Amino acid sequence: MSDTKTIQMKIKAAAAEKINSVAKTGQVIILALNDGSNKYSDLGGSCTIGANFQFVVLSQRDPDFAVKVANNAGLNLYTSAAELQFLEDNLVVDEKNTVLTLADDSGIIDNAVTIKH
Repeated sequence: MSDTKTIQMKIKAAAAEKINSVAKTGQVIILALNDGSNKYSDLGGSCTIGANFQFVVLSQRDPDFAVKVANNAGLNLYTSAAELQFLEDNLVVDEKNTVLTLADDSGIIDNAVTIKH
């Protein structure tokens, strides 16, 4: 997929509240893999490839994460082409028992999405 593509994500109210409690107005948020594949990863190993995601709050855009993620929560949100390999259509972020979940048409992708700042 091209980095100029825009993808869609529905962020449920409780999840948006949790993300907004960490991110300040004007900050950039990226949806990044947390599997050792990028500079924001804390985890690594073959068992985590494509299974662990995180939201990373930044003060400015990262050119490596240039795919705009349109969302209903008004977040300044981006991801990269590398992450798109593991995402299907109809992305949904929800909050269950104080934990963020990421799902798409294939089902739950990650039931423990973290927020890093």
